[in-house]
Amino acid sequence: MTKPPQVSSDDVIKKLRTIGFDYAPHRGKRSHIALYKTGEDGNKLLVIVPRRDPMPRGTLLSILKQARLTKEEFLDL
Repeated sequence: MTKPPQVSSDDVIKKLRTIGFDYAPHRGKRSHIALYKTGEDGNKLLVIVPRRDPMPRGTLLSILKQARLTKEEFLDL
């Protein structure tokens, strides 16, 4: 099992935006960014990304879980 890479919050936001996530209106503060996407099952996925550089690995794994992505899918982006 490989460790997730060290990335910044800006990198995570860019990758999530490429797969259809958009900025959530009226959500988030300066220290956190809220992104949302309607999933394949019709449910809305809300992901909160804290502004960090580098982002802690555990936080990245939690974001990937919220976005319903695996580490491999994230690395392929």
